[in-house]
Amino acid sequence: MKKYTAFTVLALVLQPAAAWATQAHGGPEGLYVHQVAHIFFAFSMGLLIYWLNKWRLTFSAGWRFIQYAAFLFIVWNLDAFASHWLEEQSSLIQIHRIASMKVNIATAPGYDWVAMVYYLTKLDHLLCVPALFFLFLGLRKLLKSPSASNGLEEDTQ
Repeated sequence: MKKYTAFTVLALVLQPAAAWATQAHGGPEGLYVHQVAHIFFAFSMGLLIYWLNKWRLTFSAGWRFIQYAAFLFIVWNLDAFASHWLEEQSSLIQIHRIASMKVNIATAPGYDWVAMVYYLTKLDHLLCVPALFFLFLGLRKLLKSPSASNGLEEDTQ
């Protein structure tokens, strides 16, 4: 059985398919649900931050890292929402794919600055990756120190 598993993994590594970083949303309904999900996720992270502070859990380093992650997830969701809106719902820009790694961003007259805003919103990984890293650090800290999970102990590491 191990031989077939190794062969399958090797075959997948040697014959990769295209893995695009973004996906198109089918019809307007798919995009609306996706946009609402960004708003809901951002609201949920705001609620998490509120309760972490209300329960004074952020005195623990693990919960503090999770709070940082939640804040970055809020900013990431707002950024992703803006990016989707600009690309798929506004009439301010038109994206034309020139080649696999090249696009042309055409703006409406008088809105040249929107191209730079759109470009910056597409760098959302600069928010999401640190958020995931802080989440990892927080969970690891809580796992290593179960007494800190109740937030009663001061942990400044």
